[in-house]
Amino acid sequence: MQQRINQFRLLNELRLKLLRLHKLLLEAERVAYEQVQGQVSRGQLLQLVISHEQFAWLHQLSQRIVQIDELQQADEPITLEVIETFLADVRTLLTPAESGDEFATKYDAALQQNPDVVLAHADVVTLLSTTSQG
Repeated sequence: MQQRINQFRLLNELRLKLLRLHKLLLEAERVAYEQVQGQVSRGQLLQLVISHEQFAWLHQLSQRIVQIDELQQADEPITLEVIETFLADVRTLLTPAESGDEFATKYDAALQQNPDVVLAHADVVTLLSTTSQG
């Protein structure tokens, strides 16, 4: 029972940190988009996030947040293996790279340009490092 409570707390904390990171990345992408295309409303932004290629790379992060929701709502207890695999996946996703897949390169650029993204990234990485293979 205690293990399940700890898992829930960990996933909840990770979810909140990923949401903050996602919000900052989305805001930075919105600003970049508006510099070229002009100001957009909230409704327009939602449509852009869903369907515009400039925002598509953020879907990978959104998917991880949804996965946390699904893990937390699962009827069966989650195995430690499933948690470890998921955490490893998040660690891999949040590894910036100048050359790599689209997420890695755009994430790297966001880290170079935005101190708030750096701080949010550090929050997530710190949480993940306290849970690594332990």
